[in-house]
Amino acid sequence: MSLNDVIKKRRSVRKYLPQMVPTDAVLEVLVAAGWAPSAHNSQPWRFIILENPSVKRQLAEAMADAWAADVEKDGGKIDAKIRQERVDRFANAPALILACTVMDGLRKFSDQQRQMFERDLSQQSLGAAMQNLLLTAHALGFGACWFCAPGFCKETVRKVLGIPEAVEPEAFVIIGYPAETPTLPPKKHIGEYCFRDMWGLKL
Repeated sequence: MSLNDVIKKRRSVRKYLPQMVPTDAVLEVLVAAGWAPSAHNSQPWRFIILENPSVKRQLAEAMADAWAADVEKDGGKIDAKIRQERVDRFANAPALILACTVMDGLRKFSDQQRQMFERDLSQQSLGAAMQNLLLTAHALGFGACWFCAPGFCKETVRKVLGIPEAVEPEAFVIIGYPAETPTLPPKKHIGEYCFRDMWGLKL
């Protein structure tokens, strides 16, 4: 496939065959992630490959509890079936990777606002790495999906996995042999999101 084909044909796959992904393939997509551009060449991403089935389930259960607690704060309640589906999605993932950010290599500022901008740079950099990862997984014939769930319960993830305070959990990536072929989701025309010089001057 050409690069253009890889970009246009990649899909977010949520259903997988019950078959493990070879370790070499997981490492290959992570090497590709590491070639992404990053602010100040800080490479502020950290990836944790989760392999132990009991740890994956423990983490998925703890995250589901945190999710339920958040929903209850808003006066809602999670359906038991939906909760179990979420738990099983991560616990049974053929390959589960936790994507994190760090501030190593980024600049230190005395004022909070500029320091927050540097934190934004770490997340932008991780986004570039994640895109490399997803495209490489697709090019190798795997399905993959990016889930932001860990970002909503960072302390829960830290506690279960014993992650240091300086490492910030951001997202999951599931990789596996696809058991579905998702259809193309609606995409905006370039004229809807790209402008010349200022707002109102569409391409």
